[in-house]
Amino acid sequence: MSNTLTNLIPDLYAGLDTVSRELAGYIPAVARDASVERAAVNQAVRYHIAPEANLGDVTPSMSVPEPTDQTIGSDSITITKSKWSEFGWTGEEQRGLDNNGPGYLSVQADQFAQSLRKLTNAVEADLAAAAVAGASRAHGTPGTKVFNTNIDDVSQLRKILIDNGAPATDLQLVTDTTGGANLRTLYGINADRDWSNAAFQQQGVLAMPHGLNLRETGQPQSHTGGTAANAQTDGASSGYAVGDTTITLDSNSAASGTILAGDVVQFAGDPNKYVVVTGDSDVSDGGSIVIQEPGLRVAQAGGTPVAITIVNDGTSSADTDYEARGVAFYRNAIVLASRAPALPQEGDIASDRMMITDPRSGMSFEVAMYPGYRKVRLEVAAAWGQKVTQPRHSALLIG
Repeated sequence: MSNTLTNLIPDLYAGLDTVSRELAGYIPAVARDASVERAAVNQAVRYHIAPEANLGDVTPSMSVPEPTDQTIGSDSITITKSKWSEFGWTGEEQRGLDNNGPGYLSVQADQFAQSLRKLTNAVEADLAAAAVAGASRAHGTPGTKVFNTNIDDVSQLRKILIDNGAPATDLQLVTDTTGGANLRTLYGINADRDWSNAAFQQQGVLAMPHGLNLRETGQPQSHTGGTAANAQTDGASSGYAVGDTTITLDSNSAASGTILAGDVVQFAGDPNKYVVVTGDSDVSDGGSIVIQEPGLRVAQAGGTPVAITIVNDGTSSADTDYEARGVAFYRNAIVLASRAPALPQEGDIASDRMMITDPRSGMSFEVAMYPGYRKVRLEVAAAWGQKVTQPRHSALLIG
């Protein structure tokens, strides 16, 4: 049976070629840890973290200075999903299509394309959700169309990244199709560009305003914000310093509502818009919220409570819905780990299986064939996990 799936390679790669033209903006934009090794759900995949470089004075000497020891750090990404997409054929169905139809192989190629598309979209959605939740600060005004008249938003997002210490190269910006459509109008972009000969890093890039590779995603993430009114900090005697991330709220009977994880908040006297990591279900009870690193950009003096406002579209005090139109980030700030799903050491009853790797997204997929009684089941599967490893090197574009 070793040649069974080998003979399907043209169908499989025809499917991959179709998938590579879907709106998967995050997959090619993030750092990838992809391999054909297997992994189970909840398994940790470790990656290294290089320390800061050493810096010293040059001192002439007849001997080579001893290099300074460095400790290479590490962290892990958890494989959170293991999914399949499948379809089946009976002998009668194959015969019927071959005799009076387009041929079952042509239909099967489209089925592979749809299975690969389903899995790719699931990975893209998970990456989009992680990217939005893990952003450090935000820019934009809810209710205002992104890139409607200019690309000023891009320069402001780049400013956030650079101010937070992100490298000035390999910066990405993934937006929804509304932002992409507006950008096409501004730039006069030809949407029919042939990507077949483009370098992997440039796959799907619409433009590079201010050095950010701008792509579209078909999986934009929206957010319904909290309902906080009259919320304020506790006015701690020591105040809050630049870099603080935990902010205690004032016990205030006039305050009401919630601040939720994912909300974008502003503090009076501070123009920055901060993304909330941990919210408070009752802003009147003297609890606390946690904002994403690197924390406050403007210090708060002690002794005086500071008003907290949830960023909304301004139509009413209770309307805090907005769409996350995009996320700007340094490529290595978000990591996608993809593997083949785990198998028992004894194997299973599949008669044949093979791994295929999408040369554009870097995703690895396992294709398996399970024969039954006058019927066959074909399965495409993948396991993956994602993590925002450097929140300070990402920024949210809201609109």
